[in-house]
Amino acid sequence: MKREISLFALLFMAACGIASAQSVAGKFAENIDAPLLRKHLSIIASDEFEGRETGQKGSLLAADYIAAQFKSFGLEAPVNGSYFQSVPLVEKSIGDAAITVNGTVFKFAEDFLVTGSSMPPSLNFKESNFLFAGYGINDQLWNDFAKVDVTDKVVLILNGEPMDKTGKSLITGKQGFSDYTLDPRKKLRDLQAMHPRLIIAVYPNLRASMANYASQIKAKSIDFATKQNMPSRTPVVYISEELAAELLKSKGKTVEELMAQLIASGKPQSAVVNQKFELTFKMNEIPVKAMNVMGFLPGTDLKDEVLVLSSHYDHIGIINGKINNGADDDGSGTTSVLAMAQAFSEAKKAGKGSRRSILFLTFTGEEKGLLGSQWYSDNPVIPLDKTIADLNTDMVGRIDNAHLVDTNYVYLIGSDKLSTDLHKLSEVANTESVNIKLDYKYNDPKDPNRFYYRSDHYNFARHGIPVIFYFNGVHEDYHQPGDKVEKIHFNLMAKRVKLIFTTAWNLANADKRPVVDVKNDFPSNR
Repeated sequence: MKREISLFALLFMAACGIASAQSVAGKFAENIDAPLLRKHLSIIASDEFEGRETGQKGSLLAADYIAAQFKSFGLEAPVNGSYFQSVPLVEKSIGDAAITVNGTVFKFAEDFLVTGSSMPPSLNFKESNFLFAGYGINDQLWNDFAKVDVTDKVVLILNGEPMDKTGKSLITGKQGFSDYTLDPRKKLRDLQAMHPRLIIAVYPNLRASMANYASQIKAKSIDFATKQNMPSRTPVVYISEELAAELLKSKGKTVEELMAQLIASGKPQSAVVNQKFELTFKMNEIPVKAMNVMGFLPGTDLKDEVLVLSSHYDHIGIINGKINNGADDDGSGTTSVLAMAQAFSEAKKAGKGSRRSILFLTFTGEEKGLLGSQWYSDNPVIPLDKTIADLNTDMVGRIDNAHLVDTNYVYLIGSDKLSTDLHKLSEVANTESVNIKLDYKYNDPKDPNRFYYRSDHYNFARHGIPVIFYFNGVHEDYHQPGDKVEKIHFNLMAKRVKLIFTTAWNLANADKRPVVDVKNDFPSNR
């Protein structure tokens, strides 16, 4: 009987403690309302900010606004006394680029492409021969490199793999393609490990593809400065079948005929091809001003551990003379981070500060390929081993077509990918706060949209840090001028942000950080 009384007392006290924590969280969550969200978003997504294109005037205005808000909330400036973390980005444009064979000039983005991550800012090749290495496969059952040394050589490889007339792979002996076709980068990685000087890879139907995408490929782009991205791997040039035919002219066969010959022989036929050619390529780079913006709220007894609340404040700027305001993408997420920063700051001022520290982190360059978050995760202001989770908010102000009737929802992506603790805590937080539908449709590993890879949380997940990505789904105004403030559902948005705040509150005040106990079921490449 005594034991039962003690147990009852413990349960009662625990319940009171939970209820108390919930009521405190709820009290400060109530400050996150539609008028507050509208106030911030009406500024961030205004025409004055010109669509917040990375490195442009509007993006810098947004960065200054966010930093000013963090300062007004009393957040610390964690980057050596600054709210800004500089990100070394450049504007890239293609300069001279051509391949000349037998007097014929083949143009960039018509008959050849280069891969940005493996290409230095300039290339100059003047060759008298190259190694034709068939399909470029290094496998026990088919090895195009068994009798040749590719070290420091220019190597040309064909697309795909040898298949017989019945559709059976000569690599696996089974119907269908092997990984060498399903993941073309596999053969490139294997070949790069052999240290050739240059890889020329034939790309099927390149000319037809370039007819649709050449203008986009030739357009200026934002990326890391090359010195931050210098390749340790061999450069790769993708060429059309027409260019390949000219390079292989001395063999007297088309690309298709060479493939048929390889398959008919049933064995590799790698050989040196005596053919002169010249390759020139130059990438122009102009530095742009870009920065992540962050504010830091110190915790109490667990202050050495840090929770990150993130969004991206950049958007796609002005296109064809029209401003893309990006109210939902991701003005809504950035506004959410500001509202939560204010609520947590008010809690601290009221003597209810979180046990763990919180880093409110807004990224630049998300639209350019998650560049700001990549830079932060590779150059963290707070050590990653002290970072317990990232709650990332990207597009939470609209309703997608799947929820036009039942609008009380939000998509969650990634909550169970690394930590069952985080997933459970997230669902409990929803039950004890706004109790909206948590839609896991896009959390499916087989989802073709692959949203798990497409926002800034991914750069924490790839380092083994548990994440949740909050998302309203896509809509007709995604990356369009119609993504405006007047189309935001502020009451629903407030509800979603209260859920994120409550989840963050529980994470920041839990006795233990979420355990990483799940192996990510996605492949490592994006």
